[in-house]
Amino acid sequence: MGVAVRTEIELTDVAATHRLARSVAHQLHAGDVMILTGELGAGKTTFTQGLASALGITASITSPTFVLARHHKHPGDGLNLVHVDAYRITSADELASLDLESWLDDSVVVVEWGRGTAEALTDAYLDIELIRRGATSDELITDFSDDEVEEPRTAIITGHGQRWEGIQLT
Repeated sequence: MGVAVRTEIELTDVAATHRLARSVAHQLHAGDVMILTGELGAGKTTFTQGLASALGITASITSPTFVLARHHKHPGDGLNLVHVDAYRITSADELASLDLESWLDDSVVVVEWGRGTAEALTDAYLDIELIRRGATSDELITDFSDDEVEEPRTAIITGHGQRWEGIQLT
């Protein structure tokens, strides 16, 4: 399984993050898996909120840190969204215990903090890394959703597997 596409996109604010999420949403099919990576406050949940909105999900999207996974049903016939926070998951076996595969027939799965475990879900996935530009490790980390701070980010999007060959994101 090779890397099909790698794209870097500069994100200046929340609106840019939501535009990227909308662009990704237009490419999605049932069974697609996305792995979101980035430090605390990098914008993973903000991206997922934009993705959910673009998919037509009307539920409020918050980080599933303490419940591990939330299944958001589309109010009509569209794709459902499974939003996972794998921060406290330490192995692919632990992730498998969530039985995410059972939702792949009618949903897309977004796994925050999933690198190193979520790849086992499928042979084709989209890896989206969000990097705060100019950040240092001892700065207070804030998310885009913090109204006072809108730091620019870089999104590095890497498609793995044949499913993502030739995909164009803007």
